[in-house]
Amino acid sequence: MSEEIKNQEAADNVENNETVEATEAVESAEAVTGTEEEVTSQEGLEIISLKKGDTVKGTIVKIEDNQAYVSIGYKYDGVIPIRELSSVQLDNAAAAVEVGQEVECKVVSINDNKESLVLSKRAIDSEKSWEDLEKYFASQESFEVTVADVVKGGLVADVGARGFIPASMVERHFVEDFSDYKGRTLRVKVKELDRENSKVILSAKEVLEEEFEANKQKIMSELSEGQIIEGTVQRLTQFGAFVDVGGVDGLVHVSEIAWNHVEKPSDVVSEGDKVRVKVLKVDPEKGKISLSIKAAAPGPWDSAAGQINIGDVVTGEVKRLVNFGAFVELLPGVEGLVHISQISHKHIGTPHEVLKEGQEVQVKVLDFNPSEKRVSLSIKETEEAPAPTARPERSNSRDRAPKEVLNNPNVSLSNEGLSFTLAERFGDKLDKFKGNN
Repeated sequence: MSEEIKNQEAADNVENNETVEATEAVESAEAVTGTEEEVTSQEGLEIISLKKGDTVKGTIVKIEDNQAYVSIGYKYDGVIPIRELSSVQLDNAAAAVEVGQEVECKVVSINDNKESLVLSKRAIDSEKSWEDLEKYFASQESFEVTVADVVKGGLVADVGARGFIPASMVERHFVEDFSDYKGRTLRVKVKELDRENSKVILSAKEVLEEEFEANKQKIMSELSEGQIIEGTVQRLTQFGAFVDVGGVDGLVHVSEIAWNHVEKPSDVVSEGDKVRVKVLKVDPEKGKISLSIKAAAPGPWDSAAGQINIGDVVTGEVKRLVNFGAFVELLPGVEGLVHISQISHKHIGTPHEVLKEGQEVQVKVLDFNPSEKRVSLSIKETEEAPAPTARPERSNSRDRAPKEVLNNPNVSLSNEGLSFTLAERFGDKLDKFKGNN
């Protein structure tokens, strides 16, 4: 019995030994296979052929200030110098790429002995960008760019090539300082394109102009004459104020700023003021909007009804002199007429004889009709009438002195004497005439 057990154990030991040997043989074979694969892989890397001008794809694995490292599956990583990262000048490599970013590059140089592989991202970007730029230029379609740098005379953007936006093509208005434009995103159009000389001129102003005109037409179509809206004073000129009414400027002429006379707009409003305006006229063809501030406010005649009464004596200012009288301002925008007959108790030929423009005078309200915007005034009724001048008494006819008798024999003041003298004279002439005949 013990012999059988011993024989069985011996058989089991042999079987186990064979199993272990088989397992070790398999593991050894697998190890050999793995080694062969690694060698093959290594040999595969070594047989990759790269030459100057080749295009490769890779992933950014490391960034330094002046360069970025790219893994392209080669036996060592490639390097993109900062000058080959972008078509515009960069302060550091991180401004153009980030770790993990996939990039397409062109081989600038390769030296396996020194394990030096220099790549250019800029070269590939430039080749692709010129095709896009030519399409944008032909279609005049707008696209977005990011301002990479602020230089003398304008802005620079990386569009695969160096895109230049002249200062005059940045905004619709004048900009004195562009220092805060770096990093901004602008919509631009290609204005000039010269691939041979790598010249790309862009314009953001043209895009803004188109957007402004489109918005202007939209707003103008929504405005109607007589409408009262709110706006913001944008700028002032000698002849009026331009008010922004939803992105479009309308003109408030100086005569429409206030009910009283305004010498210059800055006397009444300032840039940035919020004002209520009434739409007087909309002209879409000319792109003009006429507005009025005074028409949107209660008129002076509306409030004058409670301030002016017939019989009141008030102080006013002579505003205008005409041949038939003087116009005197009682309240801002409310003028009344002093007829020439009501200026003075004495007779005058013209109002200029006793009044001058700008003079303050006391007037009495003779008539007031706010609905017709008419006030009749009098200056002389505020003054005491002068005493009448004494006339010389007429003497009685019986007390008159006798008329002086002229001692002239040929002249008589009586009809009888006059007739006799003429008869005598003509009689003598007739006698002479008859005698001659």
